[in-house]
Amino acid sequence: MWQQIVDELPRFFSYYNLLFFAKALGVTFALSAIGCIVGFTLGFVLAAVRLSTRPALKPLRAVVQLLTELFRRIPFLVTLMLVFFIFQGLNADLSMFTVALISVCLIATAFIAEIVRSGMESVHQNQWDAAITLNFSYLQMLRMVIVPQAWKIILPPVFGFFVLFIKDTALASQIGVVELAFAGKTMNNKGFSATLVYGTVLVLYFMLSYPLARFGKYLEARLAPTRNR
Repeated sequence: MWQQIVDELPRFFSYYNLLFFAKALGVTFALSAIGCIVGFTLGFVLAAVRLSTRPALKPLRAVVQLLTELFRRIPFLVTLMLVFFIFQGLNADLSMFTVALISVCLIATAFIAEIVRSGMESVHQNQWDAAITLNFSYLQMLRMVIVPQAWKIILPPVFGFFVLFIKDTALASQIGVVELAFAGKTMNNKGFSATLVYGTVLVLYFMLSYPLARFGKYLEARLAPTRNR
């Protein structure tokens, strides 16, 4: 087996194969990065809506809770197929990448909204009451009192989810999106050793996820000091 891998190396790492993997890596990175950014932004918004106590927002809170619970419990592949066939039924001329990106953003938003909500609720009720006593608006309360204390709880699971999320984007290959998993399957079908192909894919996934994990630790140390400091 090892001799076969050594013999395949020059052909496997040819210019066009490297370009193919680079494009697939770019697609995986785009799906992951945009999904994480959109999910993090919208997740904060949905969490803030769910924690609001304004009577006028009660119908919106019910909708937000329904969507959050729904997409957290549906497998990513099912969401992907659901979005795909909905847009197909609407005759929408969307690329497969766009369909996958919408699915990615829906899943990321639902999970991060729940993580953020739990983190905010971990802040002691006295802090909420103190902010209300100081006549802070709801947004001021979140920005100046609640969120700074909740970072310690929010950041670790959020970045843990991001790392897992990069791997979940491999399911986008099921609708023909040329990302890393699809590239690996294609190269394997061309006759290259599975060990060589998927070993390369493994390294590329690690190159995406490890810096993200390190960045999460950096932010946790920078933005989430211990509460007794």
